[in-house]
Amino acid sequence: MPTDKSSEYSAVPEWKKYNEAGSETSAQDAENRDFDKLEGRNPVIEALKSGRSINKILVARGEREGSIRQIIALAKEKNVIIQEMDRTKLDAMSSTYSHQGVIALVSVKEYVDIDDILNIAAARNEPPFIILLDEITDTQNLGSILRTANAVGAHGVVIPKRRAAGLTTAVAKASAGAVEYVPVARVTNIVQTIEYLKRKNIWVAGTDASGQKSFYEADLKGPIALVIGSEGEGMGKLIREKCDFVVNIPMKGQISSLNAAVAGAIVMYEILKQRGL
Repeated sequence: MPTDKSSEYSAVPEWKKYNEAGSETSAQDAENRDFDKLEGRNPVIEALKSGRSINKILVARGEREGSIRQIIALAKEKNVIIQEMDRTKLDAMSSTYSHQGVIALVSVKEYVDIDDILNIAAARNEPPFIILLDEITDTQNLGSILRTANAVGAHGVVIPKRRAAGLTTAVAKASAGAVEYVPVARVTNIVQTIEYLKRKNIWVAGTDASGQKSFYEADLKGPIALVIGSEGEGMGKLIREKCDFVVNIPMKGQISSLNAAVAGAIVMYEILKQRGL
């Protein structure tokens, strides 16, 4: 583990739950560098006011005066993560060399709302076909899932705001350009999103080894949201319980699981097949 640690802003203790480790690993450093950046207090304030999609805001450790307080208040209001970092790390990340103690990491593409995805399906006169991702952290997996989602005609992908990969340049590259065509919604709570989709008469299917039916035995026609679990843990318990049903992918070899993107692709194509498209 690296010795240089970053913690969430101490003035807002409720944010600590979003970064349980309280530290920034080298993998997270790489991800931070992979986002587009807004530097300086005024640009960050205006981005927050305008509602621009922001992955997180990095603040120099110990900065608590002046407009930094305004940034923290706005970020809390917009449910944007604030994270403290050593100023030397911000200096190393900075492209302008005038970050004024604050850098916002923004996505390479704007996110949409879940209703935007539903409206796309309605405009095409098709039953909704949505992919829900439960804490997919690997950018290659996310990019690959976006690529497959585009190939099968899914109307959009939903990702959580925390403990998951966002739309970075690495994801854009891994998607082979699909990021430009697949709408992505970034939500605070996947469980609440599942409940919302159910109220819209959309069936929610989970993918997990515990599923009682194989994916090709299940009825996957009609309005459907497919949940793909994280690389290491699969679907969370509460998310699994909220699914209308869970399907498995039969495994005959010595390996007991598939890469998340591969597993997702297999079931996505079964949905496409059952739709007769």
